[in-house]
Amino acid sequence: MKMNVEAVIIGGGPVGLMLASELAMAGVKTCVVERLEKPVPYSKALTLHPRTLELLEMRGLLERFVSKGSKIPSGHFSMLDTRLDFSGLDTSCPYTLLLPQVKTEQLLEEHARSLGAEVFRGAEALAVTQNREGAQTIFKDREGSVRTIISKFVIGADGAGSTVRKQAGIEFSGTDSTVTAALGDVALLSPPPSGVLSLCTKEGGVMIVPLSPRRYRVVVISPYRTQTPKDVPVTEEELKTDLIRICGTDFGLSEPSWMSRFGNAARQAKRYRDGRIFLAGDAAHIHFPAGGQGLNVGLQDAMNLGWKLAAAVKGAAPSWLLDSYHRERHPSAEGLLRNTEAQTKLIDFTQAGLHLRSMISELLAFPEVNRYVAGQISALDVRYEADPDMPPHRLNGLRLPDMKLNVPDGSSERLYSCLQNGTFVLLSLLQEADDHSRVKGLRTVNASLAEPNEKWQDVHTVLIRPDGHVAWAVDASAPDCTGVIQTGISRWFSVTSPV
Repeated sequence: MKMNVEAVIIGGGPVGLMLASELAMAGVKTCVVERLEKPVPYSKALTLHPRTLELLEMRGLLERFVSKGSKIPSGHFSMLDTRLDFSGLDTSCPYTLLLPQVKTEQLLEEHARSLGAEVFRGAEALAVTQNREGAQTIFKDREGSVRTIISKFVIGADGAGSTVRKQAGIEFSGTDSTVTAALGDVALLSPPPSGVLSLCTKEGGVMIVPLSPRRYRVVVISPYRTQTPKDVPVTEEELKTDLIRICGTDFGLSEPSWMSRFGNAARQAKRYRDGRIFLAGDAAHIHFPAGGQGLNVGLQDAMNLGWKLAAAVKGAAPSWLLDSYHRERHPSAEGLLRNTEAQTKLIDFTQAGLHLRSMISELLAFPEVNRYVAGQISALDVRYEADPDMPPHRLNGLRLPDMKLNVPDGSSERLYSCLQNGTFVLLSLLQEADDHSRVKGLRTVNASLAEPNEKWQDVHTVLIRPDGHVAWAVDASAPDCTGVIQTGISRWFSVTSPV
C-alpha cells in the first residue's frame, strides 16, 4: 500500500514532533513514523532553556508549557558551585523551565496533531531511498503490514542510532564513551532540605532534582565506576552506596521507576543534508548530557529547518535556502560538543581537579564571565552567518529578543506575536513600507520600537525570519535604501518550482 505526503519525519520524539508542527502549520502534508507504540514514561531530559522557550513563545505555545513546569532562574556548568544566572539575560524568558521530557513530548504531539500532522506509532522504518523526483520510505506498521510512503523530503529525527543517517551513508564521526555515570528516578524519604542538591567531593559528584512532590532525579558520577560499561544495569544498591559515600546519606532512596547509565560519547554528522534527506536532534549530534542542552539544541534544529522545508515544498525557497540548514546548525552543534567536552573534563575528583573546579567556579562569579557562559548554555548567543549577498549590517544574522512595538493606530504589539503563524516579518520603522502583499509568507509591520535601542538607531527596515533571526537590515542613511529592500525581498523569496 502506498501513500503520498510532502514530508516524512522518522522519529516521533520532541524534535520530530516540533518539526512536524512547523511543517503542518505551513500547510505541508506531513507524517511522523515512530517506532514506539506509546511514549516512554520516563524522561531523559528535564529542562527547557531560554532560547527554546523563546521559540515556543514565538508560536504562542509558551504558556501551556510553563503551566506544566517550574521556572528556575539559573543553570549550571559542570555542576560547579557558582550557578549560571539567566535572570539578567536579554530575553523575555530569563529562566530554565523544569519540565520532564515526557510532558514536553505530550504537549508537542497534541500540537502537531491539532495542526493536521499524522503520527503513526508502532511503525518501524525499514528503508529510506531517494532520487531526483522524491523520496521513498518503507515501514512496517503496528499490524505488521509493510507500507510505502512517497514524499518530497525525509527527515531523520530518530536518535543516535538513526536508521535514516545510516542508510544515507552520512558519517557520524567523533569519540566513544570514556566515562559513564548513573541516574535514577526514585523516591526519597529524607530529601535535601531544598529538594535540590549539587555536590562534588573527592568521592564523586551528585545532583538531585525534584520531579514531583515525592519523586526525584538522582544523578551520580562516581570516580570508582566511570569505566563501567553503559550496558551494565544500574541497581538501587549502587545508587545508595554512592550517595552514602559522597553525601553521608542515601536520603532514604527507594522505589526506583527508571535507572540508566550514560556516557560521554561525542559525535556529529558530517553533513545534515543529503539531497532530500535531512538530520535533526540526536540523529545529527550526541554528547555528554552536561548542562541539559541536548533536547534544546534538537528543538532549535527543528525550528531552523521547518520553515525552510515548507518554503521549498511551496516553491517559495531560493535555491540556496535548504543548504543553509547545515551551514547554520552544524556550527551550533560543534559549539555544543565543545562546551560539553569541557564540562566533562572538569568532572575531575582528584585534588588538582577539585582545585581547578574551585578556580573556574570563582571565575563564574564575575558577571561578565557568568553572562558569557550563560549565553552559550542558554543558546541565546547563537548568531547565524550574515547573508553574504546583502550589504553588511550590525543586525544581520542576529537573534532578536521579544520587543514591544508601537503601531500607527496607537496600540502596541509584541514582536513575537507577529511570528505566531510562522511567516517572515518585514518590520518597517521609519515610514510606511511599500505594498508587498503579493509576496506569500511575508507579513509587513509598520511600527516603532517602544523602548530606545542603540543597535537599532537609524534602522529603516528589517526582514525577520520565522525563527526570529534577522535575515537582513538596512539603515535609513544607507545608499539606495529602497533598492536594498527590494533586492533583499527578491533574494529571500525567489520563486522556484515546488520540489
